[in-house]
Amino acid sequence: MGHRLAAMPGLCCGPTASRSPCVSSYPVDKQPPWSLTSFFVLQHLLVLASLLCVCHILLLQNLPQENEKSNRLLATSLFTCGISTALQTTLGSRLPLVQAPSFQFLIPVVILSRQPLALDRTHRNGGAGSLGCSELPINSTGSWNQMIREAAGAVLVSGVLQMLIGVSGLCGFISHHCGPMVLAPTLSIIGFSIYKEAALLCSANWGISMLLIALMVLLSQNLRSCYLPVWMWKQWKGFVQKTYFPVFRMFSMLLPISCIWIVHGILNHFGKQTELQGLALENLSTAENTTLASPWIKVPYPGEAGWPLLNIQALSMGTVLAITSSINSLGCFVLCSRVQQAPPIPRHACNRGICMEAIGNLLSGILGSVSGAACSVPNVGAIGLTKAGSRHSVQLCALLCVLLGMSPRLTELLTTIPLAVHGGVLSVSHAVTVGAGISYFQYTDIDSGRNIFIVGFTVFMALLVPRWLSATTSHITTGWCSLDLLLLSLLSAPVFLGGFWSFFLDNTISGTLKERGLLPHQSKWHPLSGDSSHQESKLESAHVYELPPALKQCPVYLRTHYPCCVLCPPDDKSVGVQEIVIVPEEGTNLLLKPSSMVLDLDLNNQELPQLPLQSE
Repeated sequence: MGHRLAAMPGLCCGPTASRSPCVSSYPVDKQPPWSLTSFFVLQHLLVLASLLCVCHILLLQNLPQENEKSNRLLATSLFTCGISTALQTTLGSRLPLVQAPSFQFLIPVVILSRQPLALDRTHRNGGAGSLGCSELPINSTGSWNQMIREAAGAVLVSGVLQMLIGVSGLCGFISHHCGPMVLAPTLSIIGFSIYKEAALLCSANWGISMLLIALMVLLSQNLRSCYLPVWMWKQWKGFVQKTYFPVFRMFSMLLPISCIWIVHGILNHFGKQTELQGLALENLSTAENTTLASPWIKVPYPGEAGWPLLNIQALSMGTVLAITSSINSLGCFVLCSRVQQAPPIPRHACNRGICMEAIGNLLSGILGSVSGAACSVPNVGAIGLTKAGSRHSVQLCALLCVLLGMSPRLTELLTTIPLAVHGGVLSVSHAVTVGAGISYFQYTDIDSGRNIFIVGFTVFMALLVPRWLSATTSHITTGWCSLDLLLLSLLSAPVFLGGFWSFFLDNTISGTLKERGLLPHQSKWHPLSGDSSHQESKLESAHVYELPPALKQCPVYLRTHYPCCVLCPPDDKSVGVQEIVIVPEEGTNLLLKPSSMVLDLDLNNQELPQLPLQSE
């Protein structure tokens, strides 16, 4: 179809080399024209709105109904997401990652909001220890402020723990020990983890959801090679320099969402009901009944809803939030670099990314936001579909989020998007995550019995345990309420189970490097050290993940001292020469060190075919 369209005059007349659907239209460090940037910003905002609204829908179902305060909560979350996104793209990983409320934050917060059930069960069982629920009468009153304060305290604790994870270099260490057999099941589970919520939202109106999905697939896949002429505006010359862009592919999410949203608004204006009644998500406040009560301008400030409440429960929930959010963000780092065809993210960029995310969560907790801020999987999936992942566009989207977050009335306009649209957006974007995870299996020996067991066991347990615990929470009763909440929240998170089991099994079950997909010539993501492709990849990686120019003036000697040594890129002069010996015996050494300069292959003195030195 792409070849037939390419022959149509005036439709697909761009250069042949630029029409490859696999090439990113706008890489991380390339700035699009302002005419396109404005539409990219709106596209990121609409995808972010789906995740933002859905998380608040599911959260507010478990809290007392106070519309005015729920409106403030939505605006505050958008405000903190904007600041966190700006930090992530400027000082953090430097990838075009939008920060948004995550479903990983939702699980422990919802469990915390249902604490009265655990309280009653503890009293009926006749025992609560010194740290039991009887000491925490917060949720028994059903007070909105008390619940919000306790949830904000958990978000604050998660920010502190994430900061420790990033500054200690633990995140970079773990990322260095994540091979294809860890990334493949983990990314797939991240994509599968919200299928229930997506189905629930689509059930509001399956017709709208299927129409949205069909339009997204048509524009991003079938018409991905269709280029349209675009005239650029230049001062003193007017509209000149006709160029060609894959408009349908680049705006494959903006066009369907905006069109269906506009039609939905027109039909509702004339009294036509487009969504089914009786849905379990009907308690979300909409612009029709709450916008008039929301102020135009209201800047969030610390302590507006009370200061975060810190106790044993908040510590337990904060620990869960830090662990699950870090796993989710690490997966997003890898996923974003993959769909953008950027170099693999280095250790120092991972550590900085987690630190900036921690600052965003600290700010969320202080301002009273209960949803936190983590890397948005739907936005990364949107980049994979549109191939437009400019860092500059995401930074402008962050600025727009901050401005909208200071106007609760404008923020409420996002709640008028149909629920079925949210379901379609989450379905398509998370499908990209699942596909990207599965694609990592190509680097491994998938016929190996070891790998078959790791994949099957990891995916099965990640889906089985949360399903078992969702039936009833009484399966976990240790006598300490806080410990019960900690275990229940961890074991209810598929992302934690998938990441833990894949990492543990791949690093403990013996296997050859070929089985695990870790030989340098097997994957272009780990080029051979010392060859020309490695040097090119190193320069490209430095260009994508380097610090801003103002921070690059930091003295070199500071980079060798803690904590700068785990947050800043290493000095090229300090990289030494190491000799790596790869033997065929089964072992658990995971990755080759990037500083390797000599590769010695000694496979029982057997001659091997020469390995290719060029990346695929």
